[in-house]
Amino acid sequence: MAFLEIGPDDALYYDWTPPAGPGARSFLFINPITGDTGLWAGAIKPALLAAGHGVLLYDFRGQTQSRFKPGQALDADLIVADLRRMIERIAPEKPILVGLSIGGLYAARAALAGAEISGLVLINTLRRMTPRVEWMNAATMRANQVGGPNLLKDLYFHLLMGEDFQAANRSAFLVDTPDYTPLDPQSGAFNLITWMVRTSWEIDWSKLECPVLSITGLQDRVFFDPAIVDELFAGLKHARRVDFPDAGHMLPIEKPDRFVETLLAFGKEIAG
Repeated sequence: MAFLEIGPDDALYYDWTPPAGPGARSFLFINPITGDTGLWAGAIKPALLAAGHGVLLYDFRGQTQSRFKPGQALDADLIVADLRRMIERIAPEKPILVGLSIGGLYAARAALAGAEISGLVLINTLRRMTPRVEWMNAATMRANQVGGPNLLKDLYFHLLMGEDFQAANRSAFLVDTPDYTPLDPQSGAFNLITWMVRTSWEIDWSKLECPVLSITGLQDRVFFDPAIVDELFAGLKHARRVDFPDAGHMLPIEKPDRFVETLLAFGKEIAG
């Protein structure tokens, strides 16, 4: 295991494989709050490595394998600073940042703060903090306090995922003897979710100067608002959009092959 040491109690776990040859790209993946490097490691990383590209995965402080000092506020400013620290320390040559959900917001903030990147991929990121989204964030916290991640998944995963995933995985949810263990208030996951619900989504997307690829799962029943996505996408200067009509929020899990093809096409487009 490799760690980027920050302090006595703070370190970022990372997994870095450089590009295999000239002309290959480096993809740096930014997790959502309720995730870790496993989201990308199963199918996405091997496919990109097989194509010769570099891949950098890492966990936020408070996620599965990274460490944080007790009492540390794991807020957006810290996460963005850690992302910039990772880019500077590992120094992949002008990587393409790929962020899922709020991970895309962190990536965009890092780019606006001066991170040296060649492109940005936003996966179900474009949104505003509408009353519905605020309610969902608050419900996420409440469900974790009452019954932990398993209760949260039973209540809301069917709204996040597309119908193909629902049909294939229904039996794994709402089991007869569920483990509804409340999330430990001292855990990194609880800390991250606490600050996630306070995160501002006010950002001037028009100030992004790098090429942007916005990928949207049209069956996301929680965060996808067609009018808002259309409006925010129109404000991006150098962007193109790819919609997945048969998938929801978690595109790397739901449609990994098509997702990789979309990343490869974007990398090639930037190189061209």
